[in-house]
Amino acid sequence: MSQRLLLRKEDFFSSATQAVAVADRYPQHIFAEHSHEFCELVMVWRGNGLQVLNGRPYRITCGDLFYIRADDVHSYESVQELLLHNVIYCPERLCFAADWHSLLNPPISGDRRWRLSEHGLNSARSLIRQLDEESHDDDPLSASLCESLFLQLAITLHRHRYQPLASALPTDGALLDKLMVTLAQSLENPFDVQQFCASERVSERSLRQLFRQHTGMTIHHYLRQLRLCQARYLLCHSELLVSDIAIRCGFEDSNYFSVVFTREMGMTPREWRQRHGEQKGVGQTVSVSAR
Repeated sequence: MSQRLLLRKEDFFSSATQAVAVADRYPQHIFAEHSHEFCELVMVWRGNGLQVLNGRPYRITCGDLFYIRADDVHSYESVQELLLHNVIYCPERLCFAADWHSLLNPPISGDRRWRLSEHGLNSARSLIRQLDEESHDDDPLSASLCESLFLQLAITLHRHRYQPLASALPTDGALLDKLMVTLAQSLENPFDVQQFCASERVSERSLRQLFRQHTGMTIHHYLRQLRLCQARYLLCHSELLVSDIAIRCGFEDSNYFSVVFTREMGMTPREWRQRHGEQKGVGQTVSVSAR
């Protein structure tokens, strides 16, 4: 039976009463499957990587937001210059009379990924910087200010978040936001970068440079990774034929899908499905003192 890491409160909070702390991951390295005694907000600023959350893989990059509960299990794989912040918190230690449950427990859908608009990213970064500075002081006024900043952050995230699979585009409509939404909606259907550039009145070269600057990937590579993540999920959580999964993930040729999948994952789709079936057991938990 595999062992799962458990991150404990006393190793990440300065006292038994501290409610909020900031852990920067500059960069975030590969990290094995683990859970926590606390909750966390994960915000990605730059680079890319693979986060597996409760068995579902997500190719993450700048602007991605996750609400991680204490009982969630996740890991990081295949990271490339991945920069993110973890804002960790203990719900039972929060003192302000706010609607914390609604702010920090968004409706759970099939897709746990949220994204922050460009304006939301800038606002959140400023609040996290202040929160990080204040959280190092161990006095009642600093504790109150930290919780105040955390409340502002939770409201900011709630106001500026969106789900890329939703039909509506983000309200402030920045170019990268629109592109991310369009790519997330193109898992089954072809994506025409020239058509997108024409509709947004931007040069293809500028768009490709913008995307690579923020994500470290080309547009084509990112979309292929999204499709492969979906394929991994369907292989593990459905009884669809491999050929049907290939079509649902935007691969018209199932043989080409198998070639791409094998090159990226190191095993064929059928081998992946078989391996998952053999590893369905629940891992044993062990504690660690740091990431």
